[in-house]
Amino acid sequence: MKIYVGNLPWSIDSDGLKKLFADSGLEVEEANVISDKYSGRSKGFGFVTISDDAAAEKAISDFNGKSIEGRDLKVSEAKPMEERPPRN
Repeated sequence: MKIYVGNLPWSIDSDGLKKLFADSGLEVEEANVISDKYSGRSKGFGFVTISDDAAAEKAISDFNGKSIEGRDLKVSEAKPMEERPPRN
């Protein structure tokens, strides 16, 4: 299951996000913090993939609202990206 993790501290990168979830005993397949394509700076959210759906559901309930570096995480099941009209 792919999990959305929002309101991340700017200091957390993809490795840090993976470590955050793995340190709680979860088997993380992949973690990716989304960054701005021009500046390279984190956009403050990312995605974590956990193969065990039951463990992923528990991670959502355990991490949603958890304070990391003074920021309360927003954690939920990831939704497919919506189609947007092309920019002109």
